[in-house]
Amino acid sequence: MTPDPPSSEPVISQTRAWLEGFVIGLGLCPFAQVPFLAGQVAMPVCRGSDFEALYREVLSLILDFVQAGPDERLTSLVLVPRGMEDFGDYLALLAELDAALDASGLRGIVQIASFHPAYRFADTAADDPANYTNRSPVPMFHLLREDHLAAALAAFPDPETIPERNVRMLRSLDRRKLGAWSG
Repeated sequence: MTPDPPSSEPVISQTRAWLEGFVIGLGLCPFAQVPFLAGQVAMPVCRGSDFEALYREVLSLILDFVQAGPDERLTSLVLVPRGMEDFGDYLALLAELDAALDASGLRGIVQIASFHPAYRFADTAADDPANYTNRSPVPMFHLLREDHLAAALAAFPDPETIPERNVRMLRSLDRRKLGAWSG
């Protein structure tokens, strides 16, 4: 894999600050700190800007992720700074990527979690702070190794309470502070 060009650094820095200050800092994901501190979170930046190019590029990054060992890359945040600004377009790409996981036999090996600056759950208002559980500074696809995720969830007391706890906490925060953490 070729290194990201220097122009990718602002996107990576912004994402790193979001991950460290928001996701880890607020404890939104109790599993994020260990791989982050161990340097096992890759942050490749997509160069493409149209649907087809991004689809091919993200698929290639998924294959790179699977081929890399978990000691090298436990998780990966695939950053998409151009071409997926529209949340509907992003969801369409996510659906295609999920279908590719099924077609390739990678379902059960890799899971894609979705994050976008305009993320909105179907049953919430656009300004509901609950949406910030999945809002990020740039559109991204979070690649997770299913076996490691399952082990982390099994070792965590009451993992099903994490989303509810996060929603309660985010709804209690100042909305201006929340807005500073997404694009």
